[in-house]
Amino acid sequence: MEFKERFIEAYKDITDIDSFLEYSIKPLRKSIRVNTLKISVKELKSRLEGQNFSLDKIPWLKEGFWIKGERTDLGNLEEHSLGYFYVQEAASMIPPLALQPKQSDIILDMAAAPGSKTTQLASMMNNQGIIVANDITHTRLKSLTINLQRCGVRNTIITLMKGHKFSLEANKILLDAPCSGTGAIRKSLKTITIWNQDVIKRLAGAQRQLLQTGFNCLEQGGEIVYSTCSIAPEENESVVNSLLEKHDNAKLEPIHLEGLKTSPVVLEYGKEKYSEELKKCIRIWPQDNDTEGFFIARIKKE
Repeated sequence: MEFKERFIEAYKDITDIDSFLEYSIKPLRKSIRVNTLKISVKELKSRLEGQNFSLDKIPWLKEGFWIKGERTDLGNLEEHSLGYFYVQEAASMIPPLALQPKQSDIILDMAAAPGSKTTQLASMMNNQGIIVANDITHTRLKSLTINLQRCGVRNTIITLMKGHKFSLEANKILLDAPCSGTGAIRKSLKTITIWNQDVIKRLAGAQRQLLQTGFNCLEQGGEIVYSTCSIAPEENESVVNSLLEKHDNAKLEPIHLEGLKTSPVVLEYGKEKYSEELKKCIRIWPQDNDTEGFFIARIKKE
């Protein structure tokens, strides 16, 4: 698989580019998250190991496992149909952990489909509290609805709306923003061929607007987690930095997860310089943990 010269040029100064390119075309390890709304970790492990699957714990989530077996069609397993587990990439499990949901919370999930993080939030909340799960098209809501039903989620309201039009009030918000997917190339190799800077600039503009809307919906003292599976600073550090510059009461909170390897955030990129506060964010390259690349920021509205 050939990488564009401009792609390499864009990121060679902010990571070990050879390692990044190597991991970007490696097959992605299959991983699952146990849905504790329906089954215990111990019981599901026993069921799957009885079918000759081996499960290795994901360090940052006690319900998460990398899974290997003769069968690779995990979605066809009875345990999947019953909603006992969700096939979810290991790094994708991090944003809900950063949000730290409680059973009394009112949470807005601004871009929820297909539901991996929504179902994870519901599981962490033990089906208590309220989650407003939103997405932008009927097609995407179909997959969200199916996954919520399969996983036995009962505390979630589904809405169909452009994210920047929201005006409700929540004490916690998850914005797993639509992005270029440059951290998830190993899941979709076509990202390499369609990558270009103009698309990233347009996405960054939409991401700024969504994050601003989310911040507006946040109660005083509430928190919003912003995340992407992009490694582009324009979609990550630049977007968060823009919000910090506009709002004195927007404060970054540190994120600590046991067993997770992270890389330094980008504080200078091209002609841009970003606040030192961004060191509280998490930047993950594919080579750090043999996962997708991700960026996560937790912002408090003081």
